[in-house]
Amino acid sequence: MALMLCASAVWGQPQPISGTLGVIGSDTMAGLMLRWGESLTARYPEVNLQFQATGSASVPPALTAGTTRLGLMSRPMYAGERQAFIDRYGYPPLELKVAKDALILVVHRHNPLGAITRKQADAIFSTDQTCGAEAPIRRWDELATTRDWPYGSIALHGRNLASGTHGLFQAEVLCGGNFRPDISEHPGSSAVVAAVGESPNAMGYAGYNHLTPMVHALSLITQEGAEIAPSEQAIQRSEYPLSRDLYLYVNLPPGDSLPPADQALLALILSEEGQRIARAAGFVPLPDNDIDAQRTW
Repeated sequence: MALMLCASAVWGQPQPISGTLGVIGSDTMAGLMLRWGESLTARYPEVNLQFQATGSASVPPALTAGTTRLGLMSRPMYAGERQAFIDRYGYPPLELKVAKDALILVVHRHNPLGAITRKQADAIFSTDQTCGAEAPIRRWDELATTRDWPYGSIALHGRNLASGTHGLFQAEVLCGGNFRPDISEHPGSSAVVAAVGESPNAMGYAGYNHLTPMVHALSLITQEGAEIAPSEQAIQRSEYPLSRDLYLYVNLPPGDSLPPADQALLALILSEEGQRIARAAGFVPLPDNDIDAQRTW
């Protein structure tokens, strides 16, 4: 509780704050972190923000090694990553939700496909159909809606191994199965969306905040048959099946306080201004109950 109340007080007071603020992590969140940094340094010009977009997978080992105190992740830590940190320090990392996002499946803007089931997505992207599809799907004419789509094989685009988006898609959409080896992997979601937007035969997965007019996002068909589109409301309420939280992990020993610059960053993120910045960057603001719970942590 002391951490968050103190952080809120720091953001609300004009006292001078200085120092270097080092953050590493998710390239999905790089633009958002830079916008938060601009707002922070506008209020506190003596704060020097240094952000390295090394990917979500780089955060747990860096926190455990002590090479960073703050790490952004577009997925939650895995149990083994968390345990490695606990084994080193004797306490868990502080986990804070900072915004909401979603994984989206995208196709070319003229593609008539509008919705897809998880089994179909798994059959398209995986080698082993762990979610229960009877057979792989490799061509557009194997889907009823695109039976007359004249582009033959489905060309796939996705993220690389360092990305939290890659790991989360594998867990949630492929039911933990294996990706096809012929998927074109990209270092960022914007590159995935651009590639799909240029190719009528393509399908890809990316973060919601990278959606452009060159593509359209597919709705997901639930087991009950409902089609749910990735709208801001559906994501904020976690009604869209591939909604996700975005995280900031902090190495904070119990009873200790963060440096003032770190406290000011956390306060900004959970403020109305910080959540407006998240929306402007294409993400979805946290619901009020998540913000309230973390402010009184």
